[in-house]
Amino acid sequence: MNNIILNFLFYWPLLSFQVDKPVVPIKLPQDSILLSWMSEYKVPALGIGIIQDGKMESHRVLGELTQGKTAPINSIFQVASLTKPIVEMTVLRLVSSGKWALDTPLYHYWIDPDVQHDSLHKKLTTRHVLAHQTGFANWRWLHASGKLTFDFVPGSKTQYSGEGLEYLKKALEKKFSKPLEEIVASTLFIPESMQDTRFYWDDKLDESRFAVAHNKEGKPYEIRKNTTASAADLLMTTVADYTRFGASVMSGKKLSREVWRDMIQLQAPGQKSKFGLGWEVYKGLGQGEYALLHTGSDPGVRTIIILLPESKRGLVIFTNGDNGMQVILKIISHSLDIGDQLIKMGG
Repeated sequence: MNNIILNFLFYWPLLSFQVDKPVVPIKLPQDSILLSWMSEYKVPALGIGIIQDGKMESHRVLGELTQGKTAPINSIFQVASLTKPIVEMTVLRLVSSGKWALDTPLYHYWIDPDVQHDSLHKKLTTRHVLAHQTGFANWRWLHASGKLTFDFVPGSKTQYSGEGLEYLKKALEKKFSKPLEEIVASTLFIPESMQDTRFYWDDKLDESRFAVAHNKEGKPYEIRKNTTASAADLLMTTVADYTRFGASVMSGKKLSREVWRDMIQLQAPGQKSKFGLGWEVYKGLGQGEYALLHTGSDPGVRTIIILLPESKRGLVIFTNGDNGMQVILKIISHSLDIGDQLIKMGG
């Protein structure tokens, strides 16, 4: 069997054979309308990327980085929890290539000192992390104990957790003897030409292009200049980079058929959880359409990515304001034929 056939069978991209199904293109409001929404909700900068037919069709940035400073097309946004899909898709590529396993307990590589005396740490797997079923609070300092603590048996319930991704980061770094940023760069950033995406501040970051976060009154927050990589938060990127990333996810690039199938299936179907592996999954959108979705929220940051694999469409939206979600929801409602339905399903 030649290499072309082998590659097709293993790295199986998502293909749609429903040629008779009409696809409604994503159509953004006019810039004047977008700018009026930004003004209404005191959101200084807005970045939007559009995927049509499985490829980035366009991207734009409107508004200001800070007062009086126009936001360029290559503005750098801090995207909060949209960090997580970057790490999660890196892991799923590693699983697809046989370099990592979804269901091998993570204690083989890393045990957090806070849970070393709790036997539940031996049950924790990568699948639990990606499905947000670790048993951890979002952050350990939010827990009553102030420590990393299992609130339930891994896999038995769903609870959104950034700590889960940080735990997985430590395991990856131990396994591959490399820092997270190097693992992600070789597996994802370099292959997808994401040259403007980074985990932390250094002297290579062009601060003149950074979209400063703003509060509800439109006043700037102090910039969070993290100097180490988080697997769950604080990624900095451009709309173009992240939209290309979204297109690569939707194509199933470097994912095996089995991993793709796992990724888009709800991992806790008997619960109210919406998570597959790394993505919220919304099915039943009509004509076989379903959505893969992730949001991000930090002080002065609201972001979202929506992928519609059946129709090969996608939408990436970045804002640098606490009221950014109001603008995001208006764009989704106006631009997507299933926008209102998706908003209702997402609560």
